[in-house]
Amino acid sequence: MLVKEASQRLARRTGVAAALLGSGARRGILGGSRTPAVFAADATRARADGGRRASTTAAGEPQPQAPRSSNYALAFALGSMVSGGLAYYFASSDTTESNKTNTDFNTQYGSPEDFKKAVKELQEAFKHDEDALSTDEDELERHGLANFDMHPGTIPSVVVFPTSTEDVVKIVKIAVKYRMPVVPFSGGTSLEGHFLPPSIGGISIDMHRMDKIVEIHEADSDVVCQPGVKWMDLNDYLKKKGIPLFFPLDPGPGATLGGMLSTGCSGTNAVRYGTARAEWFLNATVVLPSGEVIKTRRRARKSSAGFDTTKLFIGAEGTLGIVTEVTIRLAPVLQTNVAVVQFPDVQKATEAVIELVNSGIGIQCVELVDDMFMKGTNMYGMSPRKWPEKDSLYLKFQGPTPRALQENAEVAKKITSKYGATGFTFARNEKEAEDLWTDRKNAVYSGLAMVPGSKAWGTDVCVPVSRLPELVYETKKDLAAHGIMSTIIGHVGDGNFHALLLYRTPEESAIAYEAGKRIVKRAIDLDGTCTGEHGVGLGKKGWLYEELGEGTIELMRTIKKAIDPLNLFNPGKLYPDQPSKK
Repeated sequence: MLVKEASQRLARRTGVAAALLGSGARRGILGGSRTPAVFAADATRARADGGRRASTTAAGEPQPQAPRSSNYALAFALGSMVSGGLAYYFASSDTTESNKTNTDFNTQYGSPEDFKKAVKELQEAFKHDEDALSTDEDELERHGLANFDMHPGTIPSVVVFPTSTEDVVKIVKIAVKYRMPVVPFSGGTSLEGHFLPPSIGGISIDMHRMDKIVEIHEADSDVVCQPGVKWMDLNDYLKKKGIPLFFPLDPGPGATLGGMLSTGCSGTNAVRYGTARAEWFLNATVVLPSGEVIKTRRRARKSSAGFDTTKLFIGAEGTLGIVTEVTIRLAPVLQTNVAVVQFPDVQKATEAVIELVNSGIGIQCVELVDDMFMKGTNMYGMSPRKWPEKDSLYLKFQGPTPRALQENAEVAKKITSKYGATGFTFARNEKEAEDLWTDRKNAVYSGLAMVPGSKAWGTDVCVPVSRLPELVYETKKDLAAHGIMSTIIGHVGDGNFHALLLYRTPEESAIAYEAGKRIVKRAIDLDGTCTGEHGVGLGKKGWLYEELGEGTIELMRTIKKAIDPLNLFNPGKLYPDQPSKK
């Protein structure tokens, strides 16, 4: 039984046992063809016999061959293969775990005294630039406190403000020398604690002085920038220059290109333009944990040369390298207009969106907001109108002419009316369109207005669009059952939605936190993700094993350990802790 099992396993792995023990081998035993293994055994024996087997009689006739030689050879070969198979079986069974790559991260860093030496060396390295470094308490706190109290704050040992790739290399080499963690800081708009240093301290590298637009290639529709350039500032600059191009990724105001790349961001425009992973970042210049500088590819619009190493750093959250320059693709500016329409419920609104998107009309954004969002908008008081407090869609159309926009709106009105929509409001001019869209962009502030003095937990799940109504319905039912005040905003065209869970007390915060976990679990069960656009950071890494699986996580950890063996770059983020081994 054991021999049979070993043979079967060997057959599956190498195919050799099947050749020896199958029909071909039987033909050799019965006097047919010999296998290569038998010929090899015969040749070995012939050499040992000094070639006597090939000698002839005086009459020139071959000497009779003892039939047992062939059988002995075959038995020898079969015995070798079976014993080898058994050895392989037992060896591979015993070493499956030991053959796995060790992906345990380094956790040994420099001492507090080492960190003090590193700070002194940094001060010496940047002594000719008085704005390059700070240990001021207020500055340290600004780089160590999380937004919305969603994650506990920690304070870096020092903040350094580089202006060039060479500056970053200096910082990294000093960090390596003293085994000091390095955490990039971009716009500081992260919601998942990406920029928080570890509890032992470290170097916060603030990229805001690296905010130069290096080159604009209008004919190629691309631009080269330093990582501290804010996407809104870039688009304003292009508009002022009369260049009819823009960068279409639109996360929160204040986000920078370096942070957008590192978190794999998107925004309201994703239904039309996709995310940071959709070829908008053509290349990146990156300082690796060794201090080496690489450029991921050339500026050509497409390339099949090797791995797409640019995407290796998109979504890596500063754990593999520090981005010091990017080349980004631009899109043509088209005319836009905005409409708002109300629905009986979320189910009908989502069904309408599926038909809208598949109709092929020019939609740049399609945003789902629930009745509580519209109530909060009215309470916030910044909108020039009072809205029906019903589940609604905000639609942004795009097209080359005003007539094209009008035609898009007419098609949209006809489609939405099939799903019980009412109150279709289409902006009459640019100012009205801006006012309508501002109501949508004020989502956080209008939500907080519903509960004076409140704070908020924000969720960021994403599911296939067809599963979104179920997710939103179950979420609203769950929140109501637990007495949690909330608004819901969804980038419904790509299945991404945010629930703003409001709380005032530590007890309410704990209830909201648990509700957020249930939302994530629900999304993953619907073949979705724990984060559609905010990234993993500290807040979502605990879900990655369930979402991605152990093999994928171990591959990520293997890449991290190969590039950053000392685990100096943004430690503690993105990669979940390994489950305890039984």
